[in-house]
Amino acid sequence: MSLFVAFVLGVVQGVFMFFPVSSTSHLVLTQTWLRGVGVDLPPPESAEMVLFDLLVHVGTLVSIAVVMGAGLRALASGVVDDLGSGRLRAGGLREAVSTRLVLLGLLTTAVTGVLGLVFVDPLTRVFGSPTAIAVALVGTGAMLWWTDRAGPGRLRARDVGVGVAVAIGIAQFAALAPGLSRSGTTIFAALLVGMHRKLAARYSFYVAIPTILAAAGLQALEVLGAGGLTQVSWAAMAVGTVTAAVVGAGALWAVLRLLEQARFRIFSVYVWVLAAIVLTTGFGA
Repeated sequence: MSLFVAFVLGVVQGVFMFFPVSSTSHLVLTQTWLRGVGVDLPPPESAEMVLFDLLVHVGTLVSIAVVMGAGLRALASGVVDDLGSGRLRAGGLREAVSTRLVLLGLLTTAVTGVLGLVFVDPLTRVFGSPTAIAVALVGTGAMLWWTDRAGPGRLRARDVGVGVAVAIGIAQFAALAPGLSRSGTTIFAALLVGMHRKLAARYSFYVAIPTILAAAGLQALEVLGAGGLTQVSWAAMAVGTVTAAVVGAGALWAVLRLLEQARFRIFSVYVWVLAAIVLTTGFGA
C-alpha cells in the first residue's frame, strides 16, 4: 500500500467514523474499488487490512479526546471525587454517577468483546462481501430514520442500569459487521431502551474508546503472530491513523450537533442510495 492510498483511506475513515453511515463499509467498499482499478492492496478481509481498518479507527479516538475532552476530564474527575469523598461508600453506585457510568461502559465493552471473540470468523468473512454490506446499510438507514422520530428519552446517567449497558454492548457487537454503523446502531439501541438523547450520543462515543483499543490490540497480536506485515507497511498504517485523527475531529463536532437537532434522516437516504448502487451494479463482484 502506498502512503497516498493510506492517506485517502484515512480521509474516508475520518469523514465517516462519526457520521452514522458505517465508516467500515466505506473503507471496505473503497478498498474493493481500488483493487478493481488495479491498485495493489490486500483483500479487505485479510488480517493486515483488518488491522489497518482498526488502526485508523484508533486515529479517530484522538478526535474524541479533542472534541469531547472536557466531558472525558469531567468524567475522570467525577470518579476521583466519588472515591475521595466517600460518596461511593455512603450512597452506592446510584449516587456515584461518574463511577457508575464508567463501570457500565466497561460492561458494554465486555459484552461486545465476548460476542466478538465467539463470532470473529463469520464477522471477518462479511468484510469480503459487498452484497452483505449493502444489506446491512439498508438496516442502518432504517435505524437512523427511527432515531429522528424517537423522543428525547427519560433515562439520565443515574438511571442507567445493567440491562441498558448489556443492550448497547450487543448492539455494538452487531455493528462490528461492516454496513452497520457503530455510532448509529449504539445510539439507536440507547434511545430504544429510553436513554436521554444527549447522553446516548456521549455514551456511544465513550464506549468506542476501550472497544476499539482492545480490538486493535488483539488484531495486532494476530498479525505479529503470523509473521508481521508483508503488504502494508507500518508507515502506511501511521499515515492513515494520523489522517483519520485530524479529519475525524471536524466530523465528530458536526455529528453531535446534528443528533441533538434530530437531523439523522438525511443519512438514511444516503445509505439507502449507497446500498442500491452496490446491489444494482454488482459492485465488487
